[in-house]
Amino acid sequence: MTVDADVYFVLPNARVPVGAGAESMGSKAYGLLRLAGLGLSVPPAFVLGTAVCRDYFARGAQALACDLRESVKSGLARLEECTGRRFADVRRPLLLSVRSGAAASMPGMLETILNVGLCERTVRGLLRATGNPRLVWDCYRRLVRDFMGTVHGAPAAQFEQLVERHRLEQGLADTSEIDSSTWKTITGESLELARALTGRSFPEDPFEQVMQAVEAVFNSWNAPKACQYRRINGLDESAGTAVTLQAMVFGNSGGMSGAGVGFTRDPASGANHPYIDFRFNAQGEDVVSGRHAVAGGAERLARQLPHVAGELQRVCDLLESEFRDMQDFEFTVENGRLHILQTRTGQRSAWAALRIAVDMVHEGLIQPAEALRRLDGISAGLERQRIGAVNGVLPIATAVPAGMGVAAGTVMFDVGQAVSAARQGRHVILVRPDVETKDIEGIAACDGILTSSGGRTSHAAVVARQLNKVCLVGCTDLKIDPDGTGCSIAGIRFTRGSDVTLDGDTGNIYSGLLPLVHERPDQDLAVVSAWRASAAEQGAPQARSAESGRP
Repeated sequence: MTVDADVYFVLPNARVPVGAGAESMGSKAYGLLRLAGLGLSVPPAFVLGTAVCRDYFARGAQALACDLRESVKSGLARLEECTGRRFADVRRPLLLSVRSGAAASMPGMLETILNVGLCERTVRGLLRATGNPRLVWDCYRRLVRDFMGTVHGAPAAQFEQLVERHRLEQGLADTSEIDSSTWKTITGESLELARALTGRSFPEDPFEQVMQAVEAVFNSWNAPKACQYRRINGLDESAGTAVTLQAMVFGNSGGMSGAGVGFTRDPASGANHPYIDFRFNAQGEDVVSGRHAVAGGAERLARQLPHVAGELQRVCDLLESEFRDMQDFEFTVENGRLHILQTRTGQRSAWAALRIAVDMVHEGLIQPAEALRRLDGISAGLERQRIGAVNGVLPIATAVPAGMGVAAGTVMFDVGQAVSAARQGRHVILVRPDVETKDIEGIAACDGILTSSGGRTSHAAVVARQLNKVCLVGCTDLKIDPDGTGCSIAGIRFTRGSDVTLDGDTGNIYSGLLPLVHERPDQDLAVVSAWRASAAEQGAPQARSAESGRP
């Protein structure tokens, strides 16, 4: 095959090519093309399809190298024409995000590298073009961290510790307060740290950055967390991932910029209202990584940029009209302008899946037969727990709920210990500073998750919700011991083996095991039962019983 046969372009007002779909171009690119066709602001991109990834593993990097390089050069030329910027230019450089995009959504399991194309030479050009030194040095240090981590395995935590040291030395409340001079210093220290950790220098050739980033995304297909996710969800091991190379827009441009993740409906309860997290003066990784607080960002967005908040509501309505399902989308606001970076069918709890299906039939978006198809196989999640009579017991703290229901169990601080305890039949609450997608095995094993940082739309929270786990994030009263052997919640000590109860409906945290009762969404289940009966009378194939759990 030739690589050019499997290269796709996402340009303004573009349409999906005839015969192409998510299987060939990946779900991210397929969604972007449909967004562009709707007239939404989508940064231009070109896409190396899933067949290129399969060929990469079948033939090897060296056999594919020449064709791949030429296709990337051709794709860059199209982006330069569309943006009016040139890649590796010393005056007005084009920067790229290099993003994964499998046919089936795998939130946070595959790799992405942002700000690709920055080096000592192009930094000067970006400084001239933007007049924003804080933006430029922040982008550069992010690229060094992400590139050296993804391509060469340098631990991201070491780079984060470097940033945290400067924040503490200056007495700043948040990294968003760090100025351009400090970011420049951090960039220089990050370059030195990367060399010390990997024995390699950060590449000064922007094109080599692109090629290595593409290979790193391909190779992430076989990363342990990606393999575990496919195993848990029964996904095709041989499908491969597409790679989307997209022109950067910058959410870290200042006070009228930021990055966010939105769901068109509540993915925990299914309620029909937007579910949005936003962080000002940030890039998307700050929201989805789970390492940063995002609580209150959406409310602040509505106050400070009401035109953007209004446009987001319009986007939610447009997405559901187009895709006829709840969507999970990522967006960037650059100097007050909204850009949509991706959309996909949103992962949701089983409870939410039922409510959304019933509501969408009532709204005329889908037919009952389609609703029954979507509800196939989710019966195990159609019962949830809530707290029973507590006789005056009060919560010790609260956090941001990222999933519904209640979980009560034994505290564990380590993923391996959590998995081991769960295998012994114990109910486990995983308590962490943050939860990352590499913790997928622990997320799947535990009953509930409690973190001191992060947001409800982080990739790990999305995965936890999909697996019907109770998840509370951003608990400011949670302080975990540096050695990871214990914690305090609002001053109360917990060690491994202590008991705690998490209320995913209210965000409340209780010491000890509270009595729990079970409830079912009987009203919605009755609607589904009526659909099934009607389908049976008409001789139509029946979906698996969502209300009984039997075929």
